[in-house]
Amino acid sequence: MTRPVRIDVRDGWYHVLARGLERRKIYRDDHDFGHFLELLAIMADRYRVHIHAYVLMDNHYHLLIQTPHANASRAIQWLNVSYSVWYNRRHQRCGPLFQGRFKSIPVQGDGAWAGEVSDYIHLNPVRVGELGQGKRARSLERDGRGAEPTSAQVKAWRTKLREYRWSSYLAYAGYAACPEWLTTEVLLKRTGKTGQGAQDRIRRGVEGRLGQSDEDDWCARIAGCLALGSARFVDKLRRMAKGDRREQPGLRRWQRLLPFAEVQRAVSAAKGMAWDSFCDKRGDWGRDVALWLGRRYCGLTLRELGQAVGADYQAVSKGILRIQMRLNRDHDMRIRIENIASAMSNIQT
Repeated sequence: MTRPVRIDVRDGWYHVLARGLERRKIYRDDHDFGHFLELLAIMADRYRVHIHAYVLMDNHYHLLIQTPHANASRAIQWLNVSYSVWYNRRHQRCGPLFQGRFKSIPVQGDGAWAGEVSDYIHLNPVRVGELGQGKRARSLERDGRGAEPTSAQVKAWRTKLREYRWSSYLAYAGYAACPEWLTTEVLLKRTGKTGQGAQDRIRRGVEGRLGQSDEDDWCARIAGCLALGSARFVDKLRRMAKGDRREQPGLRRWQRLLPFAEVQRAVSAAKGMAWDSFCDKRGDWGRDVALWLGRRYCGLTLRELGQAVGADYQAVSKGILRIQMRLNRDHDMRIRIENIASAMSNIQT
């Protein structure tokens, strides 16, 4: 089984998602839901994890957590294993409960990004097919058979949201008491209000998204990103993403966050020449260095690199090999490449 890329950072924030095997239910009744919440409380205490938001759906769950001790992987692994063992014993089943390994998306803790993930998590109960908000509804809209939601539909979604028991939204919006293990203070404070005023602002923000024309695009962006935050935040994480691409195919997605144009710019700056003035010059090291850097930092295939510089597959392969052999014996070239790499704007720490 391939391993997902994990980037555990001190005081990091993460949007965590785990789904049932073959999208089967992981909670069959209230007792299952309740026990999972008990385990969340234990996890928060045992691993010193701050749980900022959560929602438990029939076949998956979402969390927004903060890890002062850079232990997100250990904490969530303990949670999933503990619940799986308990669930299997209770329901007299065996085998894995969750679909592969959990998904963990780093989130920039300051600014508006954590709030957006919290809104996304809290909207999950109304983004289901039977309420007209799920994938089925979106496909109907693409087919031209959908329509703008009526006031009655929006009201039904709002009611569902306010009555759904297995979500931190009730605590944020003031519909239920906040459990001791749930950390709401940070996101409530960021509303700029206090007390009921903060709860009102959270409620208006979440419920105001219901039925909005850009809601699907917004949700797709939250769900599909590798990380959520500023360019500098994502670039720093990309630099930290390391591993074996054969075992971790997701590593290439992180590497691709650096455009090859950044490599070309950095090489041109190091040579003090425009790219076009040396890229086709026989014997010049500039293009070969750019190809070597592009292979390492941009996650591009040899064919893709060839398309970027107007060369065929074999020429790219030979150019990269030339630089690799030269690095083994040429100290000055190693220093030169290290300087170019540190100058590339998208890989600064």
